[in-house]
Amino acid sequence: MPWGPWLGVARSLLALGTAGTLAFTSAGALFIPVPDRPESPYCDAASGLGVFCLVDKPYLDLVRWACVAVLLLVASGWQPRWTAIPHWWISFSVASSISVPDGGDHVTQVLVLLLVPVCLTDPRRWHWSPTPAPDIAAAATRVAVAVCLLVAIRIQVAGIYFQSSVAKLSHAEWADGTALYYWLNHRTFGAPGWLQPVTDWMTDVPLLLAGLTWSPLVIEFALAIAVLLPARVRLRLLPAGIVLHLGIAVTMGLWSFALAMFAAVVLLTIPFGAAWSAPADEFRAVADRLRPRRQEPQPTQQSKPVPEPSVPESTPAAEPGLVPEPQPALKSQTA
Repeated sequence: MPWGPWLGVARSLLALGTAGTLAFTSAGALFIPVPDRPESPYCDAASGLGVFCLVDKPYLDLVRWACVAVLLLVASGWQPRWTAIPHWWISFSVASSISVPDGGDHVTQVLVLLLVPVCLTDPRRWHWSPTPAPDIAAAATRVAVAVCLLVAIRIQVAGIYFQSSVAKLSHAEWADGTALYYWLNHRTFGAPGWLQPVTDWMTDVPLLLAGLTWSPLVIEFALAIAVLLPARVRLRLLPAGIVLHLGIAVTMGLWSFALAMFAAVVLLTIPFGAAWSAPADEFRAVADRLRPRRQEPQPTQQSKPVPEPSVPESTPAAEPGLVPEPQPALKSQTA
């Protein structure tokens, strides 16, 4: 069955990313004027369906907090079937109506839209619950719909990583291994002050700088081809993807983007309907294979013991000074 607790993890991460953007950013900052663009929130064409287009500007903060409350309900895991469409509506509204949406907002909008049919067919009350018992006769159509949409999500996420890794190679700074130097020292997106002593030391070591610059390309390309890899190999890419986006969040401050991509990596690498213990079980199996085994001592072939020569019993020794008397010879008798 395709519905498992890790699907709930992905939904909660997506909801928390958007909730953080709305909770920690005022309406004045979300809908700031942008040169050469109309006044926000943008409500032209399809964007007019957004929740922020339902009220006048003085009430945008009220709508913002109402959206935060709904997103926290989504993140709690309660009734995925009932919260799927409100979750998409808010994600769509943020990505299409605010002045400067980031890449995480667009990723969230697409993933949540693709998750709507998956959640509408989810029979669980809480998305943290284990995979329900299979009932093929009653749920064949629902399972087919959910699996098709989850496969489409994997293809979408793989496409994001493929485009990201290949596009970087067209820039000389990524090809020669110096791009990280410019990003870490960027005035807006550079490393925070408390981290600069560490990043300055890293960028002063040429080999380390090149390795740290090229490692995201390797990880992104590996995630791009993950859809072609066996499930066990794909699962081992989960820590690499988490570390990649955690590093971006710490150094560049893009936490909402990181949460969206954490969810994308989970949906890409975790098998459908996997139990909570699936990643730990796989890493434990890998550790067991890598751990050196103690070699049992081989039994050696022992030679058969050589029997000791038997010593005939000796006659008791005579007392000192005594000589035994000779025994008289027996005379032969004739018949």
